Amino acid sequence: MNTLLIKATLARGDFSLAVDLALPNDGITALYGASGSGKSSLLRAIAGLDRHGSTTIRVGETVWQDGDHFVPTHKRNVGYVFQEDNLFPHLNVLRNLRFATKRAGTADYLFDYVVSQLALKPLLKRSPVYLSGGEKQKVAIARSLLQHPSLLLLDEPLSAVDEEFKRGFLPQLKTLLAELSIPALYVTHSSAELGQLADALVYFRQGQSPLATTANALFTDLQAPLALRSDAEAFLDVTVTAHDEAWGLYHLACGSYTLNVGGPTLLKGQQVRLRILAQDVSIALSPPMQSSILNILPVTVLELADHGEHQTTVRLQLDTQVLLARITRKSAVSLGLKAGDSVYAQIKGVAVLH
Repeated sequence: MNTLLIKATLARGDFSLAVDLALPNDGITALYGASGSGKSSLLRAIAGLDRHGSTTIRVGETVWQDGDHFVPTHKRNVGYVFQEDNLFPHLNVLRNLRFATKRAGTADYLFDYVVSQLALKPLLKRSPVYLSGGEKQKVAIARSLLQHPSLLLLDEPLSAVDEEFKRGFLPQLKTLLAELSIPALYVTHSSAELGQLADALVYFRQGQSPLATTANALFTDLQAPLALRSDAEAFLDVTVTAHDEAWGLYHLACGSYTLNVGGPTLLKGQQVRLRILAQDVSIALSPPMQSSILNILPVTVLELADHGEHQTTVRLQLDTQVLLARITRKSAVSLGLKAGDSVYAQIKGVAVLH
């Protein structure tokens, strides 16, 4: 059974959090929620850095903690990347990486592969002192990957780096983790990071037990606060089916429907995730005869929620996936929208997350 099982009560001062989770022990599981909600505390318990009573932690069939049984951190084969890089300042990048391979007995071909995939060769002779924040974190993550851990724990590793660096690095990280078959828990406050990386999601709520879910289920839940934010969003998983070179557009299959999207180079058959803001989706009762909007798709109204004085958020079914539309309350009334209605979603903006 390839599952990460965690049952614990995490206690620190006047903070206490009950955890009962069965998570997939493959792919990337994002831990998402407000500061102080227990995300880092959970990582530390999994790593064995903090010991709590009445705790069970099992990775597959391997028990790391249960009752009096406690496997110390150095025997758990976990990689841990903090917000700070924690590189050895007296060693250059090459020797920092070789420190990991020596301890883990990593084969040379794996070292060469990770260095190549993360474009680290130009940095190998540099001291960490002369690296940018993003470069330091990239090296720190590479060092953990070279240990080939059974589980990689990442505690907001990119919180201090710029968005441009993230956009380039996150697809590299996701690909490497998949190719090396290393499962990861990734703590983040960023919905963009979550959307780009997460195969599964744990949502940490202040004062409540964390909830295992998916990114789109959480962000499109009209009973949850995320769907009512001004920047409410939804994520769609789609497949590249064709490239229209004449117009610079990719055809993306979302179930039985097709979206037309421009953007970065994509490959036929590639699976990508789209981020669509609720404010970029409008609703029509019938398809417009002439419009500059390329993506006008039939959807079903699932639910409506009024918020603020004049706004309505509409939850929409698109094939097997879910969109949000943010419209004025007047529009919702004028259109007579109600659950079960067949309407058309006009999608004005789409961001492609690799």
